[in-house]
Amino acid sequence: MGKKVKIGIIGCGTIGSVHADSYAKVENAELVALCDILPDRLAEKAKRHQVAKTYADYKKLLADPAIEAVSICTPNDVHAPIAIAAFKAGKHVMLEKPMTLNAGLGRKILAARDSAGKQLQMGMVWRQTPEAEVVKESIAAGRLGDIYHIHVKLIRRRGIPGLGGWFTTKAKSGGGGLIDIAVHFFDLAMWTSGLWNPTKVSAKTYSKFGSPMKDYHYISMWAGPPKYDGTFDVDDFACGFIRFGDKATMSFEVAWACNSEEESYVEFLGTKGGVKVGRGQTTILTEVDNRIADVKLSYPTEADRFTMEMRKFVDAVQGRGKVAATGEEGVVVMRLLDAIYKSGETNSEVTV
Repeated sequence: MGKKVKIGIIGCGTIGSVHADSYAKVENAELVALCDILPDRLAEKAKRHQVAKTYADYKKLLADPAIEAVSICTPNDVHAPIAIAAFKAGKHVMLEKPMTLNAGLGRKILAARDSAGKQLQMGMVWRQTPEAEVVKESIAAGRLGDIYHIHVKLIRRRGIPGLGGWFTTKAKSGGGGLIDIAVHFFDLAMWTSGLWNPTKVSAKTYSKFGSPMKDYHYISMWAGPPKYDGTFDVDDFACGFIRFGDKATMSFEVAWACNSEEESYVEFLGTKGGVKVGRGQTTILTEVDNRIADVKLSYPTEADRFTMEMRKFVDAVQGRGKVAATGEEGVVVMRLLDAIYKSGETNSEVTV
């Protein structure tokens, strides 16, 4: 076995542990350090993941010459400063979604990466699902014809995470459900279709369920329990319409919370066929021998998405492959999110 890439993880919350568990399954990766500002959590995660080195200050972790690459799993507002500092320290960066708070900061991350000559991979784990890869291959092969419309629907009935914490505080998160979960499906839609040129947006965001916080009723809460002395100043529902020049369009509905059945899919409409990603079974609605037909695609469905993502990152660091999602693509997604929020605020169509 060749030399292992020594990894440090900055941010030891839930997603930090997901990264740690995934690196443990990657043959050429070795998790050697953890960093978190909460001492009790840091100690607990170090024990859980059997990591000897711990840091309360990410700058001290970045100063460790033994560490070659880092996963950044922190609240969104510190993605950019930590990523830029990591590149200045000569580290490769695996950066969880969303890239940062806005596209301008995303471009600064790219500039730091280019100056350092290091790898940057975005945490767009939905790309690693077998159905997404199969649909991407089908679109690339022309089996769906020209993609002219995409529909994104990502509805949680009651799914606001960490109510009152950083997730629902705009200064730290950059927004609500739109920047938290829609970011995955916007990336998935553009990556699968190859449409990376959003040009115009008309959208609206709403905040109907998170405030007042004590009136929010739920069954379970990821990153909870609620902090009723905290803040909720973000969106819990967003909808809109996106143009990709004169080539294609995309409509979307995204909710952290609403009075609707839960749904999660990206639908592609093409001149030869249509298909949905996110339903767990991939069927192309098409024609065969001039007859309407449903073509069910068979493929292995089991996949450890995060492990596949970390493996691609480590391979890229070692020069044996490309990153699973590029920083440039991350900036396109941020530009789209910026435009959606601006459109919602101004009640007008805006240029991406």
